[in-house]
Amino acid sequence: MRVAEAEPKTVKPVSGDTRAGFFYALTAYLLWGFLPLYMKLLEDIDAFQVMAHRALWSLPVAGAILWWMGRTGDILPTLKSPKRLGILFLTATIISTNWTIYVWAISVERTLETALGYYINPLITVAMGAVFLGERFTRAQRLALAIATLAVVLLTLRGGVFPWISLVLAFTFATYGFLRKTVDVGPTQGFLVEVMLLAPFAFAFIAWREVSGQGAFFEGTDYTALLIGCGPVTAIPLILYAFGAKGLRLSTIGLMQYIAPTMIFLIGLFVFREPFSFWQAVAFVMIWAALAIYTWSAFRKPA
Repeated sequence: MRVAEAEPKTVKPVSGDTRAGFFYALTAYLLWGFLPLYMKLLEDIDAFQVMAHRALWSLPVAGAILWWMGRTGDILPTLKSPKRLGILFLTATIISTNWTIYVWAISVERTLETALGYYINPLITVAMGAVFLGERFTRAQRLALAIATLAVVLLTLRGGVFPWISLVLAFTFATYGFLRKTVDVGPTQGFLVEVMLLAPFAFAFIAWREVSGQGAFFEGTDYTALLIGCGPVTAIPLILYAFGAKGLRLSTIGLMQYIAPTMIFLIGLFVFREPFSFWQAVAFVMIWAALAIYTWSAFRKPA
């Protein structure tokens, strides 16, 4: 197996879907689907600490993967490019925001809201494809977006709670995926640079919390192992997702994103047994209907 050829050095427009891209994306979404079970074990640690450890311990994982692929030499050109560094600093900021809100939501028993966010996310991804990449909408797809928007409005007006967690997660991850798809840097190289940019801030924050007596890293071997484990559980699916995004159309990525939120929803409802109100149920049904319409529209397109 020639791993050195598994990752393109430049970004080319994807006109169709590749088998490798599908495999990478599917694996990433399955891993993300189980992630709440892992993060629930860290619910007693504040989300900022968990996010910092996710960034810090992702660095050696991403570095090891890049070394195994024999692509460490690709990092230097990226570090010398102010444009690439600027975009990757932006994506690093966006994904760290996503991580923090996600971890916090699970710790305060709002996992179902994260599931709703990742259900909305594919529709936002599709909208970005239409606005920025010229991908065409059908009438059915416009209807799907309208129903999803109505679901958010209904949840806010009748449910009495503006679903800000869902919307922030949806928009940050859709924006991250869009920027990473267009930036001229390989998936693993890009992620490594992102965590390199985050690592100094993460280390300083962790050190400050430990020195002030508020840190969790030395509170027991279980916490130490779990926090170190945040590296692989963060880096591996995100790198797989980046590979998948390079080998799939944006619309296909949008379709596959149903996998993770379905698993998260089932875990939140049946494993964590979180409360599920009537208006939440209505909103979910509307989002599912919107996704069904979009899926039907996508599959009836000629190949």
